Amino acid sequence: MNTTTMLHARSDTHEGLFCKDRQYGPMLEGLWVPAPRYVLRRDRIMAALAGHAPGRVLEVGCGAGALLRELADLGHKCIGLEAAPAAASVARTMTNGTGATQIVSEPAPDWKESFDTLLAFEVLEHIEQDEQALREWLTWLKPGGLVMLSMPAHMRSWSRRDEWAGHVRRYDRADIMRLTARSNLRLEGLECYGYPLATFTNWLANKRFRNKDMAGGADDPHTATAASGTDRSVDLSYFGMQQSWLGRFAMALACQTQRLFRRTDFGDGYIVIARKSGSDTN
Repeated sequence: MNTTTMLHARSDTHEGLFCKDRQYGPMLEGLWVPAPRYVLRRDRIMAALAGHAPGRVLEVGCGAGALLRELADLGHKCIGLEAAPAAASVARTMTNGTGATQIVSEPAPDWKESFDTLLAFEVLEHIEQDEQALREWLTWLKPGGLVMLSMPAHMRSWSRRDEWAGHVRRYDRADIMRLTARSNLRLEGLECYGYPLATFTNWLANKRFRNKDMAGGADDPHTATAASGTDRSVDLSYFGMQQSWLGRFAMALACQTQRLFRRTDFGDGYIVIARKSGSDTN
């Protein structure tokens, strides 16, 4: 069975081939592909969002824009906030043709309490003042609006890959409980995703990244942060294996298996599902 639908997509600075894979979701061949950890996270995010009526969605730090593309295809009106010019350009290519997605580099004055859903995946770990950043984002969300966040788990798992990506921290469960409480969020769900495959891929990634420069060839964490969401220089070389029948079977099995452990702390990352309380978070 052919599992990939392809069509040409163009933007102002990239010209590539847009593909929508039935198992892995949107990708740009030769430019951005879904790494295993992304596939595991996407499996849980899309499950959590299933059944939510189409609305106005903001994704902070949207990176390549793959999740926004999927949500736009489901009928959501999407805005991606992406300050890194290179990442924003990739995201515009990824979302080109949806007619329901904007990629912007800074917030607009009229955003206050205007979104139904706020998303920020693998963003807070890059920010020194994470609570301050989250509270600002929440001012853009309607009261009672849905919040979904993800972040890498366990400071004990700090590794070379975190340095490569420009991370400031990893999160433990207590950190998340404290952050959501201080941000006036009503926690509805907290999952630890990725076990057991992410344990192996983290070990493998640390070997691959051991002698590699920071993301995008950066010299500092801030620049690495800007490149980390779209730098697939390592993953592209392994993606052929991931697309093989054996790779597809292994990824499907890993997505199913991680669901058995989502209430434990065994995984490599956390996914937070919450609601904004009250009329303001400040």
